[in-house]
Amino acid sequence: MLTELDEILKSLAPETDSQQYVFCQVPGDVTAYLEWAPVAIIQEREGSTLILTESAAREAGLEYADTFHRITLMVHSSLQAVGLTAAVSGRLAQAGIAANMVAGYCHDHIFVPAERAEEALGLLSGF
Repeated sequence: MLTELDEILKSLAPETDSQQYVFCQVPGDVTAYLEWAPVAIIQEREGSTLILTESAAREAGLEYADTFHRITLMVHSSLQAVGLTAAVSGRLAQAGIAANMVAGYCHDHIFVPAERAEEALGLLSGF
């Protein structure tokens, strides 16, 4: 597990998949939505946000505004590593690409607008 930012950036190995993802806000108990296999659930005072495939959201009848592609940084960086989010989001921000970052235990995931995914992947491959 890497902790030094320079080593992490050299080892990002970003990958994307063919899925389109959406962010949906839902009320109530999140267990009611588990059958739609969200890749992330964030609970907030205003309700819960689900990140799930666009097809699952449509099937569930959930509303959403935009579609995103997920870029997974295949490097296994420590949750204590400092600067990764800033470096990645900063590089994408310089190109005017929105970056919605979600960290898992093994990998970091960046949700970028679907129409800019290939450009974002190229920028992250160039560290």
